[in-house]
Amino acid sequence: MGGTITISNLAISGSVKSQVFRPSPGTHVGAGGPTNLKISTSVIARLGVKYFAAGVPRNLSHDSSIVSGDENGEPPFSLSAIMSSIDTTATAASSLHGFYGWTDTLKGVYYGPGCVSTALPKLLDTLGVKKALIVTGKSLHQKTDVVRKIESTLKERDAWGATFFEIGEHTPIVGIRNGIKEYTQNGCDCIVAVGGGSPVDGSKAMLYNIQKEFGGKTPPQIAIPTTLSAAEYSIGAGYTNDEGHKVAVSSQELAPAGIILDAELTLATPERLWLSTGIRSLDHTVEQLYRPLVSHPVKVLCYSAMADLFKYLPKSKANPNDVNFRQRLQIASWMSLWPMKLERYSALGLSHALGHKLGARYSIPHGITSCLTLAPTVILKSELAPEEDKNLLAATLFYLHEPSTGSVDGDVRQLAKLINNLVINLGLQSTLTDYNVPREDLVSVARQALGRDDDPQQERVVKLLESIYEPLQL
Repeated sequence: MGGTITISNLAISGSVKSQVFRPSPGTHVGAGGPTNLKISTSVIARLGVKYFAAGVPRNLSHDSSIVSGDENGEPPFSLSAIMSSIDTTATAASSLHGFYGWTDTLKGVYYGPGCVSTALPKLLDTLGVKKALIVTGKSLHQKTDVVRKIESTLKERDAWGATFFEIGEHTPIVGIRNGIKEYTQNGCDCIVAVGGGSPVDGSKAMLYNIQKEFGGKTPPQIAIPTTLSAAEYSIGAGYTNDEGHKVAVSSQELAPAGIILDAELTLATPERLWLSTGIRSLDHTVEQLYRPLVSHPVKVLCYSAMADLFKYLPKSKANPNDVNFRQRLQIASWMSLWPMKLERYSALGLSHALGHKLGARYSIPHGITSCLTLAPTVILKSELAPEEDKNLLAATLFYLHEPSTGSVDGDVRQLAKLINNLVINLGLQSTLTDYNVPREDLVSVARQALGRDDDPQQERVVKLLESIYEPLQL
């Protein structure tokens, strides 16, 4: 399994009216979506709803700026933005219409086991860069040969400047400062980020500050991920400041210019990290469905990604050395947060908002935060979300080859149960008790995630957090 997609600046806009339907129990669908679908008129009458809720427009520029937010560059707005308008008065229903544009910087994605040795030189040529700083994590650098392979490829072209491996979990600011010193002292003109979300996000934060300090165009980044966090597909990056708070850097220029998905490089990734970041990708697929301004084709990719994550995460756990399963999961991660440029800002959902607050404050890995918060968030959606969002979530049963429960709310709750069961079966179930999160902090966590002190749903979010002090049973 391999290939390349070369991306030029492309924008697709249009207006299409459509509806989303879920199948009756027993309907079979293929991995890529429905086939030979038959829908009765009664089902059409019950499920014929508008697919897309545009949400509340936000006039926030993605030009280089720093705002408090999460690892995808998402500021902590109120619940109406974060949860795609749980308050139905805040969201205007819309027919299926919109805009799609590629991120400005992305020139190509190469994928396939063993592809790094040929893909990396091609990207260097495409970008016209001469000297790369490898940014990675200490464990990946010291305990595996992954970084040495990439160093060797760069050295063959005299394109290796240095390797920096002080990027830790949640990307502390001290590592960013030290990385910038390595970059400038070695005459580098690009970064090759190798590893999970921390090196990729750390590289974005470094490049942001390099541009601010020295001016000119933001230097390019080539991302070579070894986890399924999908940080390489966003324009934002989160890091932890000196006070221990999460800060987001957001700019169109920060999105990687090249991405290499080589499953062979993931074989050294610890199982828990590999699988938990797969749940992180699942978190992306779910919350992209009700994220305002996400285009129809991207939502369809999310359904496909979700199906592959449910299918191949257990297979990868059972067969950890199978690179084909790993490659499929890397592609699913790609589809979960497909590169895109929105006309206006829109936030990801409550699961992400809670996750980055819990992660930064209590040192919980991002993948594990998704294991904690995603299923409870979907349950809350079944109770409070507008019908448009519920139907988008309910439609996932179709793509997962699961029968409908007979009601939209029931189908959303069933999705939450499936997510929770997947987390359990992968051996990833955790609790806030495991991470010593004080109960007296819950109101503060909820308030920060919601972005305001007086949100009417704060009590519900606190109850959500209380529910994950014990293993979740659905």
